[in-house]
Order: sequence, then structure tokens, then C-alpha cells
Amino acid sequence: MLVRLLMRYLRPYRWLLAGVLVFQLGSALAMLYLPSLNADIIDKGVSVGDTGYIWRTGGFMLTVSLGQIVAAVIATYFAARAAMQVGRDLRDDVYGKVSAFSEREISRFGAGSLITRNTNDVQQVQMLTMMSATMLVTAPLLAIGGVVMALRQDVGLSWLIAVSVPVLLIIAGAIISRMVPLFRSFQTKLDAVNRIMREQLTGVRVVRAFVREDIEAERFREANTDIMVVGRKIGSLFVVLFPLAMLVLNVTVVGVIWFGAIEVDAGNVQIGTLLAFMQYIGQILMGVLMASFMTVMIPRAAVSAERISEVLASESTLVEPTEPVLDLPRPGEIAFEGVTFAYPEAEHPVLSDVTFTARPGQTVAVIGSTGAGKTTLISLIPRLFDATAGAVRVGGVDVRDVELEALWSGIGLVPQRPFLFAGTVASNLRLGQEDATDADLWRALEIAQASDFVSQMDGGLEARIAQGGTNVSGGQRQRLAIARAIVRRPHVLVFDDSFSALDLTTDARLRQALWRELPEVTKIVVAQRVSTVTGADAILVLEDGRVAGLGTHEQLLETNQTYREIAESQLAVEAGA
Repeated sequence: MLVRLLMRYLRPYRWLLAGVLVFQLGSALAMLYLPSLNADIIDKGVSVGDTGYIWRTGGFMLTVSLGQIVAAVIATYFAARAAMQVGRDLRDDVYGKVSAFSEREISRFGAGSLITRNTNDVQQVQMLTMMSATMLVTAPLLAIGGVVMALRQDVGLSWLIAVSVPVLLIIAGAIISRMVPLFRSFQTKLDAVNRIMREQLTGVRVVRAFVREDIEAERFREANTDIMVVGRKIGSLFVVLFPLAMLVLNVTVVGVIWFGAIEVDAGNVQIGTLLAFMQYIGQILMGVLMASFMTVMIPRAAVSAERISEVLASESTLVEPTEPVLDLPRPGEIAFEGVTFAYPEAEHPVLSDVTFTARPGQTVAVIGSTGAGKTTLISLIPRLFDATAGAVRVGGVDVRDVELEALWSGIGLVPQRPFLFAGTVASNLRLGQEDATDADLWRALEIAQASDFVSQMDGGLEARIAQGGTNVSGGQRQRLAIARAIVRRPHVLVFDDSFSALDLTTDARLRQALWRELPEVTKIVVAQRVSTVTGADAILVLEDGRVAGLGTHEQLLETNQTYREIAESQLAVEAGA
């Protein structure tokens, strides 16, 4: 999975990688050549007192060292560019894929996990890309080339290499094999920390209102402790790996000095050659250590690549039609034809055999008890979900046959929990229509009964809005969301209990303005209050996902027991109040 992902995203930057390989090759060859020059200076210059040879060879050695530094810097620069661009492309693709997900896919992965996959997981792959590019040539060349150069210096001490390298490989392999499951567990627990943190930040008002700060703090502390325990285990393996590697390196150097001194004393080896051999031993073990370090990074990056690939490989249930319809013959018409919807693995469908039609310009209200399927029903109109059976038609065409952009451009949706983005009042309203003029915005605000409070805000249309709209009240947030939908100038307006935070007077004024100013727009209104739906052209009564009644307010009061019970219960509550 990791290799396929890297091959796919590194292909556009193959010329950068070629530059990395060339300069890394030059840097590694220079590093391998330097110990031989050092040995020549000692054996052919210092030992015989030839200062001219020392200056000439030393100058050449300095030139090689400078070249090695320059090559390493250029290679690192190219590697960093390639890695950062791979990270950028990965984040773009994950974001694009997630943006096309339906509510079903987002719920399956979880918002916290999707954020982690597009940040921390991409970062792990990005780091591996950079480290691989910088060490891909250096590590094997130092290890293999060091062996060749060491044998050229002295074959008699080569048994030290044959012992130390396998020992180091065995130590690294044993430790790294234990890291793979730990890295997978670490990423899962990181998801949990992000999810809890996101929930607590989003629901901070609820937490404080119910005095749950201590309970939520304990919940976060448990998740934080879990990830700390796994991280500590991973850290302890790192703590063991590098000291053991240094131990092997130091013992090998001591062995070279010990047995090399015997060879020097016997006159079989010169001092410069022995020093060069020691340097090659260091380079060999350093190459093995670098390869081990790369191997340590690979398991975590592999887990991250698997998680990223899982997102990229997931197909949204909202599939674009092969021959999409761009023009709707009857704009504003909504028709449900025997619609049934069930969530995956659910025992019972949320909606069953729902049939009704809303003509252009009509107002159809949807009412029912909690859990009756009202929100699910209106989510099928803009195709946030696809019906399990039956057909939802918008403008006379099945929504599954309409191009998504064409479908969404004709629908203004005000969700049950309206969300405002960080910015200004104007920037939030222009999400509905980028080229809307200030006059268009004020007209929409007037219809939504929001012009009074916006005009009193510091800056008016340019007044700042905090993320989520936390600096305005719930009713103001709802009215701004309604104005945003109106600015879009859609054929259909869908309100998912969007008047719940409004007082009865504002609710009535807003509905009258909508009916008066937008008579040609079809309005689908989900409401809990009977007073909100009494003026609708038709009221759809849902009970346990089925149509329990369809008609006007007066007709349903006479013929529908479910609607009559809802109306009478609310009238009794209002009378008691």
C-alpha cells in the first residue's frame, strides 16, 4: 500500500528525485573517498615528512569535502521540495474525496478520524518521503561501499565487519517488528483524542450548562493517557535501539584498535591504513543505522498510508450519473414516489413508501414526532442521501440523473443546526451567491427578519462572525442562515426546523415575508410547532417513517387523528402557559 501510494504521488516529481539521486550519489562517493585520502596523508606525507604531498593531498581533500557538502545540501533541498509537494497533493486529494462524501461515508469514518488522516497521517508519509530521498542512496552506498573500501585497506580485519553488521541487523529487526502494531494503535488512539477534543470544543456550551467540565476532563484524560502509554512503549523501543547500535559501533571500533594495533606492531599494516579502516567501519555501521532508522519510520508511514488509501479508495454513494441532466423541465417541482430509505445494517427503514408532490410555488410542511424521519426526508431532496427504493424527483427528473452542481444550484437548504463560517456577515451570505450585490444581501436580510440586528452590529455587512457563529444568538444564526439560502435565489427552499429558535412574532413575520416576497419559490418546511405550518398549502404528517396524513390544516384537523393530537397537545401547552 505504501509503495503504491508513493509511486503514484512521486511520479510527477521524478526529475526532482533524479536530481536527489545524482547529488546523493556524489555526496556518498565523496564520503567514501575521504578516508583513503586521510590514510595517504598519514602514510605518504606525515610518516616520511613530505610536506609538499601533505599540502597537495590536503588541498584536494578539502575540495572533495566542500563538494560533498554542496552535493548534500542540494540533494536535501530537492528532497524537501519533492516531499512537501507530495504532502500537498495528498492533502488536496483527501480533501477533495472527503468533500464528495455523503453523510453516510462521513459518519462511517468519523470527522475526527478524517481530520487526523488529512493532517498527521499525511505528515508521516511526507516525512518518510523526505528521509527516503535523502538516505536512499547514502545508506546502501555507505554500507556496501564501506565494505569494499575497508577490504581494500586490510582484508585481515574484515571478520570484524562480518560479525558486527549481522548483529546490528538482528537487533534492529527484533525491535522494529514490535513497533508495527504499536504504530497502528497510536494512530487509532490519536483519532480518539482528536474526536473528544473536537466534541468538547463544539459542545462547550452544553458541557458548561450541565456542569460536566470535570467529567469531560476525565474523559479526555483517559484518552490522553492511552495515547501516552502507547507512545511511551514506542519511545522505549527507540531508547533501546540507538544505545544498542552505538554499543555495537563502539565495540567494533575497540576491536579494530585492539587487533589493528597487533597488525601495526607486526608491520603488516600502516597507521594511516588502520585509521582509514576505522573510518570505514564507522561508515558501514552508520549506513546500517541509517537504514534501520528508515525501517523504523516505514511501519508508521505504512499504517498512515493504509489509512489514507482507505479514504481515497472509498467511493461516495452519491455517484455522478454517466449522462447527467443539466436542465430541469419543471423547476421548483418536488415529487416523492414510493420512497423508502434505510441506513446500512439497520433493522427497520427510516422512511417507508413516502409519496407526495410539491408544485412550483407551493408551501409543503412536514410535521411529526421526534424520530419520525423528517430530517431524513428533506435530506433526500438535495441528495445528501440516496433513496433505498422509489424515486425522488426535482424539477421532473430523478435526482440520481441530475448533475450534482445543477441540482444543488436550484436548492437553498437551511439545516436544523445552521453553521456560520469565520468571516463577515457579507462573506457568509455570499456563500449562496458570490456575485450578490449589497442590495441583494440587504433584501435577503429583510425577508429573513435579520436586517435590524445586522444594521446595529459594528460594521453592518462587514461585521465579524466567529467560527460557527458563536458570537451571535441562536435565533440570529438561524435568520442569517435563512438569508444565506435566499441570496442563492433557488427554485426550492428547504427549511429543516429552521424557525425553532425564533419567537412566535418573528416566526410569523418571517413566514409572511417569505410567502409574499418569494411566491414563485417552492418551500419545504419541517417544523415542530403547528403554528408554523397552519398556512401551508399542504401538510405532510409523518409517523414512524410513513405518511400518516396529507392535506391542509383544516382538513387534517377533521380527518387525521395523529395531526389532531399534535395540534391539541400544543394548544393545551400554550393555553397553560
